[in-house]
Amino acid sequence: MPSHPRVVLGVETSCDETGVGLVADGELLGQALASSMDEHARYGGVVPEVAARAHLATMGPVLRAALADAGLGLGDLSAVAVTAGPGLATALLVGVAAAKAVALAAGVPVYAVHHAAGHVAADTLEHGPLPSRSVALIVSGGHTSLLRVDDLARDPVVHLGDTLDDAAGESFDKVARLLGLGYPGGPAVSKAAVDGDPTAVRFPRPLLGRRDRHRFAFSFSGLKTAVARHVEQATADGAPVVAADVAASFQEAVVDTLTAKAVDACRHTGADTLLVVGGVAANGRLRELAAERCAAAGIELRVPRPALCTDNGAMIAAVGDLLLRADQPASGLGFAVDPSVVLAGARIA
Repeated sequence: MPSHPRVVLGVETSCDETGVGLVADGELLGQALASSMDEHARYGGVVPEVAARAHLATMGPVLRAALADAGLGLGDLSAVAVTAGPGLATALLVGVAAAKAVALAAGVPVYAVHHAAGHVAADTLEHGPLPSRSVALIVSGGHTSLLRVDDLARDPVVHLGDTLDDAAGESFDKVARLLGLGYPGGPAVSKAAVDGDPTAVRFPRPLLGRRDRHRFAFSFSGLKTAVARHVEQATADGAPVVAADVAASFQEAVVDTLTAKAVDACRHTGADTLLVVGGVAANGRLRELAAERCAAAGIELRVPRPALCTDNGAMIAAVGDLLLRADQPASGLGFAVDPSVVLAGARIA
C-alpha cells in the first residue's frame, strides 16, 4: 500500500476497552480493540484492577493487530497519541506506559491527550474536518457535556454545561440494575425499550427549560431516583413492573433532555452544526430524536457510526493527527496520567 509519511498511532485504555488505531491526514488506516466488559458483568460495573490486568494482557496483541490491519510497522509512525486522562488511574497507566514505549522504539514524539477530545475527534474520521464553529454533545458513562468547539487542535474548548451528578451513561447502568436488565446498562435498557411504551410513565426532564446558570447543565441522579421510586411504589402496591415500559419511558426522558438542551445550545451560540458523540451516542432513539430536532431547527447533525462512538484507539489517533497537522508541540516523555483532568483542550500535557 502507499506510504503515509504522517501516521499517528493512538492508544486508549481509560476504562475497559484496550484500543489502538492508526490515522493519517484524517483517514483511518487500521485499528484493533479488545474489551474486558464480560469480565466486569458479574460485578455489575467496571472493577479498576480487573480492567488494568486486562489491558496488560491484551495491549501487545491489540497493538500488533492494529499495525497489521493498517499494513504498517513502527518505522512508519510519525507520532503516538495516548489518553492520559480522565479515566481509571491504573488503566490509564498501562496505556501511557505502552505509548511511551512505542514512541521510544519508533523514535517519534508522543502526545498526551484528553479522552473526551477523542470522542469529538472521532467524528472527523467519518465526516471530515470539523466546522469552524460547532456545538458538541458528549454523552458517555462518565461525561455528559455541551461544548463549543472551534479548532480542536488550536483553540480552547468552551464548556457550556456539564453534568452536576450522574452522567447519562451512568444513569443507564443504574436503571438497568434496578430493572434487572444486566450490564452494560445502555444497550440493555435500549434493547428492553424496543418493546415498551415511552409514554407509560411520565418521568421528569431534569433542568429542562432553565434559563439560569444551569441552562445547559445536566443532572440525571434525580431521574434515576424517580425510576427507583416508581419501581418501589409499584411493588408495594402489588402492581406488575413492566420493565420494557419503564425502560422506554426512562430512555425517552434522557434523550428528550439531551436533545432539547443541545439544540438550545446551538441556537444560543449561533452554531449551525451539532456533534453528538460518546458511547451513548450509539443509542438509536437518541440519534433518531436528535435528527428530528436538528432538521426542524435547520441545524446540521453529525453523529459518528456506533463503532466510533464507544471508546477506541482510532479516536485518540485522530486527536494526535489533528495536533500533528496543526504543528502543536508534543508532550515529551515526562507526563503523568491525570484521572480527573477537566477538558480544556485536546492536549493535556
